[in-house]
Amino acid sequence: MNAGILAISMRTDNRERGLSERFLRRRKVLESPFSEVRNCEAVSLCPSADLQSESANLQNERLIDPTARRTVLSRSLIDKIDRFIRRDPAQRGLIGSESEYGPLCPGHLFAAAEHLAEHGEHVGLVTGFYIPGADPPAAETDGPPGAIMLALALAALEIRCTILTDSSCVSAVRVAATAAGCDEAEVVVYPHASPQWLREFYTSGPGSTLTHLVSVERVGPSHHVESLTAQSRDSQPPVEGFLSSVPAENRGRCHNMRGEIIDEQTADMHRLFEELAGYRPQAKTIGIGDGGNEIGMGSIPWEMLVQRLEGQHASRIPCRIATDWNIVAGTSNWGGYALAAAVLLLRDQQHRLADWGRAHQQAVLEHMVEAGPAVDGVTRRCEATVDGLPFETYIQPWDGIRRLLGIDD
Repeated sequence: MNAGILAISMRTDNRERGLSERFLRRRKVLESPFSEVRNCEAVSLCPSADLQSESANLQNERLIDPTARRTVLSRSLIDKIDRFIRRDPAQRGLIGSESEYGPLCPGHLFAAAEHLAEHGEHVGLVTGFYIPGADPPAAETDGPPGAIMLALALAALEIRCTILTDSSCVSAVRVAATAAGCDEAEVVVYPHASPQWLREFYTSGPGSTLTHLVSVERVGPSHHVESLTAQSRDSQPPVEGFLSSVPAENRGRCHNMRGEIIDEQTADMHRLFEELAGYRPQAKTIGIGDGGNEIGMGSIPWEMLVQRLEGQHASRIPCRIATDWNIVAGTSNWGGYALAAAVLLLRDQQHRLADWGRAHQQAVLEHMVEAGPAVDGVTRRCEATVDGLPFETYIQPWDGIRRLLGIDD
């Protein structure tokens, strides 16, 4: 048997415990929801201590230029922000695997934030992940809050934002935007399978002036052989392993984390990313995700994601759509929060975060669930939780980021 096929087979056998056992393990974690968040990272939450320490280091290195000093200091704080979102109390697999396999896309948060802060003029924010099997079927709570937080931050910097979603998710997205105080945000509904609409969007519509396109928890299609072989890697692409583990009917399709194909309920918004360069060659792209099936995860070799994911359908899930930078977090909302905070920090506007604390985010989440409606993507229930996390656990990284930057509720 080919070594690649054997490796894929062995990994698949190890995952046979399936999703039900993952959910049971997640429930055990949530019985003491604060344990991982409190112990995960020994990051100082005292901004004055961080600033003093970093300033002393800079003086020792004789960095006299104030611009250089601020850049290095900001980089240090953004690296700490990145660590706040790299925790996995929901046991989703990608971030939880980093202790064994190493970090995914290190440095991408800073690089993406730096480019947005320096060159952002008009940003497209793509979000909304529909859960057809939920009760009721609705958009999930992960994605829109993070995208809208980023929209608020960019608007504070007078950077234009256009939020894009599909008809299945637009109600939840608009409700969340209103609850967040982002009433002026331009929300555009992407239609199902309309090449003409896409052309018009990029030639005469809002897309004609985009400088950046950002996806926050938006599903994208899985790999086919052509996308697999096009990825950058240090070794030969594992074509035989891919063909043996991914059935033909699952190639190039959008999947949820259960391995179910959801193309019929999902507009092909990944084409915004695939065709961007043809219309806006200078524009940059950013992906934010947590599970491997989101736009942006094509930046990571297929086999690396399969190695880190659990469940018998792991080989079918990885998305093929790559972005210039890909931010991986425990939940995608955290990635949106982190990018918002990092951009504001780089523009010396972090004080803008003062109005967007835990009470603000709880109100957004609750209103989105009640009036959207919206559902938890893991439990599939209409409840104000994110990826199975109760609010008190979910909000802790955001609390930590704000304290790090000297902002308290």
